[in-house]
Amino acid sequence: MRATVAIFIFGLALTTGCSSTNQITTLDQNYNAPLSIYSAMDSTSLVYSDPMAASQANDHPYRWLGFILHPIGHLVDYTVNRPLYAIARQAPYLFGYTAEDSMIDSQRR
Repeated sequence: MRATVAIFIFGLALTTGCSSTNQITTLDQNYNAPLSIYSAMDSTSLVYSDPMAASQANDHPYRWLGFILHPIGHLVDYTVNRPLYAIARQAPYLFGYTAEDSMIDSQRR
């Protein structure tokens, strides 16, 4: 009896297929194919796809503000941040300068 049930279940598994597939049929009229299989935020997507096709028609206004403030950020980095790291490097116990700080500081050069 058990062998018959096992053979029946095995035969049933062999003869039935998947109940659904992810294939697009002609019934899927609202499907919009992606411009690329890669994310527009992925740095390698520039190699594999057209970034202008994946970008929005108009940039966000804060992006232009970022372009303007970028040199100011570099100025603050070189005049404030890096000298503070140099001072902290001289007395690590006093300022709490850690190995992680040293690694970050060494990557900026």
